[in-house]
Amino acid sequence: MAQAARRIVTELHDEPHLEGRRVTVRRIQGLVEGAGESAQKVADGFDLAVADVYAALQYYHTHPGEMAAVARAASEREGTARESGAKSVAELKRERDEGDEVPGPG
Repeated sequence: MAQAARRIVTELHDEPHLEGRRVTVRRIQGLVEGAGESAQKVADGFDLAVADVYAALQYYHTHPGEMAAVARAASEREGTARESGAKSVAELKRERDEGDEVPGPG
């Protein structure tokens, strides 16, 4: 089980995340409120304290302008990547499942 609750920070990544971890506030919010996972399940999945999950949710809802800007920036990065020919994880999985695997080193 995780130690004491972590702070929400932004200095190393493009978006708010739990200090010392790569898990973002948006990821936690998406799992709990978007996918309907329990706070405890999300905490266990990332080896966090449940307080970390609730801190992320509180941050998300008390910083709506910042979170909207983060979502817009992520969407713009995704659009740029797609224009450059990048595929989504879903597309790569679909190709793999259809037998169009990328050849490995030979």
